Amino acid sequence: MTRAPAQREYFLDSIRAWLMLLGIPFHISLIYSSHMWHVNSIYPSWWLTLFNDAIHAFRMQVFFVISGYFSYMLYLRYPMQRWWTLRVERVGIPMLTAIPLLTLPQFIMLQYVKDKTGEWHALSTYDKFNTLCWELISHLWFLLVLVVLTTIGMWLFKKIKNNAQRFLGAISLGKLSLWFLLFGIVWAVVRRIIVITWPEILRDALFNFAVMQSLFYIPFFLLGALTFINPRLKSLFTTPSPWCAVGSLLAFAAYLLNQHYGNGDAWLYETESIITMLLGLWMVNVVFSLGHRLLNFQSARVTYFVNASLFIYLVHHPLTLLFGAWITPHIQSNLLGFITGLVFVVGVAVLLYEMHLRIPLLRFLFSGKPQEKNAQPQVTTH
Repeated sequence: MTRAPAQREYFLDSIRAWLMLLGIPFHISLIYSSHMWHVNSIYPSWWLTLFNDAIHAFRMQVFFVISGYFSYMLYLRYPMQRWWTLRVERVGIPMLTAIPLLTLPQFIMLQYVKDKTGEWHALSTYDKFNTLCWELISHLWFLLVLVVLTTIGMWLFKKIKNNAQRFLGAISLGKLSLWFLLFGIVWAVVRRIIVITWPEILRDALFNFAVMQSLFYIPFFLLGALTFINPRLKSLFTTPSPWCAVGSLLAFAAYLLNQHYGNGDAWLYETESIITMLLGLWMVNVVFSLGHRLLNFQSARVTYFVNASLFIYLVHHPLTLLFGAWITPHIQSNLLGFITGLVFVVGVAVLLYEMHLRIPLLRFLFSGKPQEKNAQPQVTTH
């Protein structure tokens, strides 16, 4: 086991925190977009819809690349079983904590907001279970996917480690683009086969989260691991590429056209998988290069939000729904509502974060890390 600390990756810590915190404007703008959500304003805003789509189109792909990067870094420091336990604790404990403390109250609140309490008894046992899975996992889905990818990583990372020399050669963005185009096509084919042979399973929450989402994000998780072991690949992403910038803009335009003209019963999701697979890859270059240039430094303020980002993300969702259900109807301006929502959600989330820091049990439950007595919160890279 090697415990020598790796060189600090401040820009990756910062990028991951920003991607997490982007979930706040993403969900608040969802209220004011033309997309149907749990709560919506009466008059949707076209620019907030565009803003919402821009965040949604790339955010999680880049996030899983960073997750794969740090996961493989830790894989090299610990024995496999210990690594798996640490990783699952770090994501599984906060997920299991958030279900009874956050998403269950959120679900109960929405039943009253939507006036669906009288419909619950009419659902079958499976529909009740499936509805609870959708609603209780909710915005925690990425934590479940990380548990799945970590488990798969026990095999994948061993293969990478045993064949490390094969992954140290030169690689180009063109070759990566072809590979990710292929990955998107494979995912689309798998989904289309399911649509033809067993469409009912796509209604199942656990299948969608644990299988379909995991299959989509495995290439990005693996790319992150390869970026850690291959300095050339890392340099490829941290060096600005005009082609990636232009490609990202074109892919986003294709994403918007597919959203507008696509049909869910036809090929909308399959087409989207191909577009967002490529868009996600190209945005890794855009985000990493910008982050490496602007965020590669140590700062007490940045460190604070890096530490706070997971907690703030976990609590922001019910706060956003609460804002959308009871405050949004009293604000006529979408712009004013969006700004007010940001101030309300961020302000309350930071306040709750400060309160939870003073309770060791809550610090453990929302981080998955054992709390030493009188220890100060430490920045984490995983």
